Amino acid sequence: MSGDDAGAPGQSLAFDRAAEYYDETRAIDEAALADTIDLLEAELGGRGPVLEIGVGTGIVALPFAARGVPLAGLDLSLPMMRKLVEKAGGRAPLPLVRGDATRMPFREDAFGGAYARWVLHVIPAWRDAVGELCRVVRPGGLVLVEPAGSRGRWRELWVRFQEVTGGDLMATGFDVGEGFGDLDTAFVAHGAVPRALPTRMVPGRVTFEQFFDRIERRRYSWTWRISEEDLQRAIAEVRPWAEERWGRLDQPLDPEFPMMWRAYDLPMGSGTGTPD
Repeated sequence: MSGDDAGAPGQSLAFDRAAEYYDETRAIDEAALADTIDLLEAELGGRGPVLEIGVGTGIVALPFAARGVPLAGLDLSLPMMRKLVEKAGGRAPLPLVRGDATRMPFREDAFGGAYARWVLHVIPAWRDAVGELCRVVRPGGLVLVEPAGSRGRWRELWVRFQEVTGGDLMATGFDVGEGFGDLDTAFVAHGAVPRALPTRMVPGRVTFEQFFDRIERRRYSWTWRISEEDLQRAIAEVRPWAEERWGRLDQPLDPEFPMMWRAYDLPMGSGTGTPD
């Protein structure tokens, strides 16, 4: 599927078109990234090979692999993974596989653990992705999820854009705005036991002005579903609304936001998924 598509119903969304600017919208500061890698290493280190779904440009995978953790990356987008290779100096330090998280090209019980950071919200059939994670991670293994999803002022603006355009701009996949209940239920159906990890507050780096600029340049995937006419009309209406509500637009959109990793411990015993 081309990343120029918003994705047909039920299909995962490829980010081909975002490869050159993806890090602009997904990167966090160095301290927060190091904290993320520490958490992943503490939970997944020593379990054997680890899988990241939606590996993208390697924002997390590259520093995690540098810790010596045996890691593999899966992504639907070849341009995104080419960017990872470019960032790594021309040679990837981990195996990269093109594939859909809802139909992974791995055998059952292939990994000791897996994680999904900021990806389930763009997978319409995210429950299938959960099932696949439980299939490819061996019994007694662990899956970690940070589901992303807008919160705070970011979410208020996102909802406002939806109201103005009259379109469906909400998450095409899992939306953590309603909490972890649906995600927990999906994992429990495969025998996994949910476990909350400490919430970490991360400094927000995006100002209101940068937010509107990124929308105008269609840096967020939800803007790909809006016509140019409707997009410009919405910006013209939402910008003064935001300024009236929050004041100067050169201030941070959200001074900080939560990183909420969730752990899912898989049961011991026979595999939890269906065979290949």
